[in-house]
Amino acid sequence: MFRFKAENARFLVVALAFGWGFNWIATRMILEWLPPWTMRSLGIGLGAASLVLSALFARKRLSLSKHQVAHVTVAATLNVFIFNVCSAYAQVFGTTGRAVVIAYSMPIWAAVLAHLTLKEPLDRRRLLALALCLAGLVTLIAPQVRLGAPLGALFALGGAWAWAGGTVYLKWAKIEADALAVTAWQLLIGFSALAIGMYIAEGVPQLNHLPVKVYGWIAYSGLIGLGLCYFLWFVVVDRLAAITASLSTLLVPVIGVIAALLVFGEIPALNDVIGFGLIFTAAACVLLRTEPKSAVAIEMPE
Repeated sequence: MFRFKAENARFLVVALAFGWGFNWIATRMILEWLPPWTMRSLGIGLGAASLVLSALFARKRLSLSKHQVAHVTVAATLNVFIFNVCSAYAQVFGTTGRAVVIAYSMPIWAAVLAHLTLKEPLDRRRLLALALCLAGLVTLIAPQVRLGAPLGALFALGGAWAWAGGTVYLKWAKIEADALAVTAWQLLIGFSALAIGMYIAEGVPQLNHLPVKVYGWIAYSGLIGLGLCYFLWFVVVDRLAAITASLSTLLVPVIGVIAALLVFGEIPALNDVIGFGLIFTAAACVLLRTEPKSAVAIEMPE
């Protein structure tokens, strides 16, 4: 189905990083006008619709067995529902730059969890990554503790843990279905849970008061950040080695931090810069391994 050459797929790695990086900016913009549950429900709903249409366009089989639905529901709870609630509140109570960097510590936690549950080896590289990640988190969070509970950082860390858990669970479950279809179902199930939470916590959304630019950010987040980017991700992992595809997940926090600086004026303090660098290096240790070409996608990066 996918006719992209390898050179074009490499370009898509950069495009994906910008698409996902700016999605953090979009969500922060939307949060200035809409509460978290409503914001997430709208974005995930549009993203789910986009992925379903993409799967149909690509002629992918969407039907799942009851056994597969059970596994996908668990993954959706972690990858979509909990991750998106946590990442939204991470920006409500903290800065966008700090939220995106901590959230993208996921590969380190996934490596540790895979060691504990799947008995995957925890080699020196991964142990170094864990040490760097912990040092980075302490560097980021310690100064905030003096001012009270660092809720923003804790929500971001909770999102990273949920994302790691969902990723490892999918690997353990070994769902024999098309990856695009599995992801589409995760967004559909996650949207259902978020919509229920929205109705309980915030009621029926009131959208008639929004400026035109907010509708644009909502459309970007749902159709591009969560729809188009995920569709293109499957093109990338289908055409490139895993090490090259992983570059997109490393570039996202870099772009997110720079964009937050330019758009919101979030100037990182010295401890933020050091913490960012430590966590980024830790993620690079885990992701940039020499591996054969793989079609396994890291589920649900934003």
